[in-house]
Amino acid sequence: MTSTAQVSWIKGLQFVARTDGGPAVVMDSPEGGSGASPMALLLMGTAGCTAVDVISVLEKKRMTVTDFQVNVSGTRAEEYPRRYTDIHFEYVVCGTGIKPQGVEQAIALSESKYCGAMASLNANFTHSYRIEEG
Repeated sequence: MTSTAQVSWIKGLQFVARTDGGPAVVMDSPEGGSGASPMALLLMGTAGCTAVDVISVLEKKRMTVTDFQVNVSGTRAEEYPRRYTDIHFEYVVCGTGIKPQGVEQAIALSESKYCGAMASLNANFTHSYRIEEG
């Protein structure tokens, strides 16, 4: 399967990106501020990838999830190419009767089998999670 993307320059360091005919995303430098930086989008994309996996597994396990989020932080190297060396995901699962073992298994499956974004990056990944009733 091949995916395609197009990135078009607008002005300064602002670009508009579109993948496979999908909706447009504005990218900019942190100084420009009109969109997320490409490196921030990389973090968001990786968090989104694992979020889809974890929610899918939890639903298959018939857990009643009422709210869910993934908080992600990345540490970048000081020297160029300033890649992410470490990325940490915090999974927050809200619901009733959420079993820690099921959450752990869902995260492990995402990290080891399903998340193509994680598999594509050369970084150390860590995670934590918390379960909130409700």
